[in-house]
Amino acid sequence: MKWRKPKKRVPQPGEVLLKDFLNVAHPLYRLAGVVNWTQFERQFGKFYADDMGRPALATRLLVGLHYLKYLYNVSDEVVVTSWVENPYWQYFCGEAYFVHEFPCDPTSLVKWRQRVGVAGSEKLLKESLAAAQREAVLTEAELKRVNVDTTVQEKAIAFPTDARLYHKARQALVRVAKSCNFKLRQSYVRLGKRALVNQGRYGAARQLKRARRETRKLRTYLGRVLRNVERGKLKLSEKQEQLVNVTRRIFTQQRTDHGKVYSVHAPEVECIAKGKVAKHYEFGCKVPIVTTSRQSWIVGVDAVHDNPYDGTTLKPALTQVKRLTGVRPEQAFVDKGFRGQRYHPKGVAVYITGRRNLTPQLSKLLKRRSAIEPVIGHTKHDHGMNRNFLLGKVGDRINALLSGAAWNLKKLWRHFVEHPLPVHVT
Repeated sequence: MKWRKPKKRVPQPGEVLLKDFLNVAHPLYRLAGVVNWTQFERQFGKFYADDMGRPALATRLLVGLHYLKYLYNVSDEVVVTSWVENPYWQYFCGEAYFVHEFPCDPTSLVKWRQRVGVAGSEKLLKESLAAAQREAVLTEAELKRVNVDTTVQEKAIAFPTDARLYHKARQALVRVAKSCNFKLRQSYVRLGKRALVNQGRYGAARQLKRARRETRKLRTYLGRVLRNVERGKLKLSEKQEQLVNVTRRIFTQQRTDHGKVYSVHAPEVECIAKGKVAKHYEFGCKVPIVTTSRQSWIVGVDAVHDNPYDGTTLKPALTQVKRLTGVRPEQAFVDKGFRGQRYHPKGVAVYITGRRNLTPQLSKLLKRRSAIEPVIGHTKHDHGMNRNFLLGKVGDRINALLSGAAWNLKKLWRHFVEHPLPVHVT
């Protein structure tokens, strides 16, 4: 499906160009000048047609809004409302004159992400690296030595207790039956809510036997509604069929099962243990991150599911670096989670933490591997990887890629701050 190409805005009489009253030394102003916006219009041009339907939004506007969203770690709604108030944001997104109206509805960002997908999001990450290479901040020699590590990108779900899962699964089934105009024998709306409240109260009071009794009630209510829906042989859509399958998995799963469901609206969520003292388990997906050894540019990031062993993510991660930058790393510095030579790609020297009998230079570079940890921390808390609100496995990958792009733009921002434009004396 294609959308009509965007229309060019016609300036009104008396309007002043943004570039005439903005500070040209502002980092965001300079960032707007180093990004190659025309290549986005060329790459995403296949989604648009000349004369079909309503004119689409400008490609630079949507790309710029996504860069700003992750650069400042705000929601779709906030980035749209803040854009109206900030002339630098408008100039960054390609506006020549100050605009007093909202650029688009926040849902337009959602639809655009779905349209371009993972491949389009990876292009945004690639351009953040290409801009750094054009500015001679990121050199080819820098790309040959990288640090690799994995982290967990948590999903926006509540902590998965059995009682709450049973309750939400039953609520989902009731909504499905209602949408199909199917009358249930009993919906347990009132009884289910009371049992959930009692379960929480008994658990807080450490009356565990009573709490388990209320949990069994909630499971019984779910089973009765599930069997009622299955016997009704409803004509369900694909999405509704998936929802019924998820509720069936929640009803049948046991405590020691593998591949359990931890959320009704996000069944792809996995329980991952990383050995942290403060947080034993994290619910989301694993994300391998590759940074340059010296300056910590993110040259590779993606979300992977099924909780793989860290070592198996090394080859795909280094392949992504070659795809994004055109340079294949020669040395990779990793922690002990990447042990196993069968996982190491050919032609790349992999150095694992704790290795001895190295040259002084390699020992220094291996100690430098820990520099990836603050990169992960800042990417999570400053650029949106800490809690992913995007839908599905595709949303996990898009969020990770755009968070990495925002980190690289922030490094370019700091470079412009540390290297201001020369002052011309008249």
